[in-house]
Amino acid sequence: MRQGIWAWGGAVLALATLPLTAAAAGDPQAGKKKAYECLGCHGSAGYGNVYPAYHVPKVGGQQAQYIAAALKAYRSGERRHPTMRAQAMALSNQDIQDIAAYFAGLGDGSSPVAKGE
Repeated sequence: MRQGIWAWGGAVLALATLPLTAAAAGDPQAGKKKAYECLGCHGSAGYGNVYPAYHVPKVGGQQAQYIAAALKAYRSGERRHPTMRAQAMALSNQDIQDIAAYFAGLGDGSSPVAKGE
């Protein structure tokens, strides 16, 4: 009897979390549209900004979880960069997941602009 209760409880828990995991997945096609402003800096072949001059990290090919965590940290102020914070503040959690899925899907880390996207 006890095993049956544990099995039943585990099945209910697994089914209850299914919608949460599905909702957390990003849509790369939606992310491509939402990442338009990101490409001004993160889509350049040299990964640099003109003024003020600073290195811009490659995000193409990074893991989606890393990109999403970074954007959420900028949005909360945990990571400090005024431009990134302003950009991230305008993003919903779904926007972040979609953008992360798009950049992660680039796979080879090349510039989306250089790839003609």
